[in-house]
Amino acid sequence: MKPISTPLPARPLSLPNLLTYARIVAVPVVIGPLYWQAVLQGPLWLRWVSLAVFLVAALTDALDGYIARAWEQQSSFGRMLDPIADKLLVASCLLMLAADGTIKGWSLWAAIVILCREVLVSGLREYLAELNVRVKVTQLAKWKTTVQLVAVGFLIAGEAGDAVMPGLTVTIPTLWTHGAFVGTQTLGLVTFVGIALLWASALLTLYTGWDYFRAGVKHLR
Repeated sequence: MKPISTPLPARPLSLPNLLTYARIVAVPVVIGPLYWQAVLQGPLWLRWVSLAVFLVAALTDALDGYIARAWEQQSSFGRMLDPIADKLLVASCLLMLAADGTIKGWSLWAAIVILCREVLVSGLREYLAELNVRVKVTQLAKWKTTVQLVAVGFLIAGEAGDAVMPGLTVTIPTLWTHGAFVGTQTLGLVTFVGIALLWASALLTLYTGWDYFRAGVKHLR
């Protein structure tokens, strides 16, 4: 974290910011087919449509930053909007995946951790901005976002991906009681990989959230 010196220009119509706008516009396009498939009992191929749009949107997350640095088009507006676009995409997908039952049971806690951390860090950023202090995105936080996007991609494929490989399943415990696990749940391989990556991203989320808070606590005082 460091004080803001010379503010960057806004550049609202620069190419990196246009890519960020596209990622925001992609949110309902990703959620729509998932809702149709899960809630309105549509065909499984709709999940592949959502996945294709999601992958393109996730690609823009890497492209906008690269282009901004390579073409020297970094902007104050893009610095503000880019993490918001990421949070909108990930949060809306997590909510939809919880609604359709892809994320359920213990795995809901991983999604809750991710969503709560994003809200808390956003609040911290807003408070520090009033003090003219900029929160720099760490490399680990970038990896956290990458793992989140990969996890959500696997979970969007979910049932459709499992149907492509019907013989590959993983059985996991589902309930802890009286000092032991009781009950099991069988997941397709694609869904299992998505859930495992979701927990990995939740752990990274906790660490990076604490890292941000520790760095900003002196300003809070």
